[in-house]
Amino acid sequence: MKSFFVTLTVRGIMTVMAGVMLVGSLDCCGVMAADPKPTTADLPYGPHSNQLVDLYIPTTGTGPYPVLVWFGGIWKPGKHAAQLGYFLPAECAVVAVQTRTMSEAVEHKEPIPVSYVLDDACRAVQFVRLNATKWNLNPDRIAVGGGSQGALPALYLGCSGDRANPQSNDPVERMSTRVACVAAYRSQPSIDPKRMQDWVPGVKWGAPALGCSFDESLQRREELLPIINRWSPDALLQKEAAPIYFENNWGLTKPESVQEMDYKVHSPAWSLGFQVLAHDAGVVCHVKYPDHPTPGYKDIWDFIRQELKSPVTN
Repeated sequence: MKSFFVTLTVRGIMTVMAGVMLVGSLDCCGVMAADPKPTTADLPYGPHSNQLVDLYIPTTGTGPYPVLVWFGGIWKPGKHAAQLGYFLPAECAVVAVQTRTMSEAVEHKEPIPVSYVLDDACRAVQFVRLNATKWNLNPDRIAVGGGSQGALPALYLGCSGDRANPQSNDPVERMSTRVACVAAYRSQPSIDPKRMQDWVPGVKWGAPALGCSFDESLQRREELLPIINRWSPDALLQKEAAPIYFENNWGLTKPESVQEMDYKVHSPAWSLGFQVLAHDAGVVCHVKYPDHPTPGYKDIWDFIRQELKSPVTN
């Protein structure tokens, strides 16, 4: 993987990030190929051509099944179905989500490009919940997750409270966005440029989530704080947030074979920084990386399964 983010334009940054992080999420998150095939593919959850989900329902058991909603790319469209060979035999359904992208938001001159992705993430969960009875799913046991770039929408859902709009004429928007837990693999849990630099000095990530380059967002941070506070998972942490599990495949020392910026973008330092804020907010947050296990959970997949199989509490 090549170093990036240093001298690239906004468009160049998006292109490289999409390629590098897509490879990372596919290689490291246990994503399977087309077998098994979706129970139903390319279900539209909104009017845009990129608002699509693939639905995988277990063929054993009777349901209603708990469900893992897994997010794909946020710079280029893509759906990734996580660990089907693990979850389907465990009688957990999987939904692979494709959203509109920040690339499209930039092309459409959207002032806050990240809103495209995060609004769609909410709508996808609402769509699953609306159709839960029809699909034999348990609407109270919905987990969300993603690898690298795909973890941002999952973390947003877990931290942002309930975005249901009971007065909406759209039945999807009337559904709750609350989730049972959040799984984040090799992830970047903030779009705050200062916090990124505090956690991982020298890192540059997320342009153009806030509508400008990383360097510009750092210079204009005070002006952009209302946007950061509205959309960044770390700024939204509250006691009611869902339990969160981070896993990184690299430790706190960069492997020699890994390029510096690639390591910085996927360093567990992000997760450890976020964990401090989560604990301060009273939120359950686990962080796993080599030589740093999580008591009670083997890995991110075991965490999801245990959370989805646990009894519903009010």
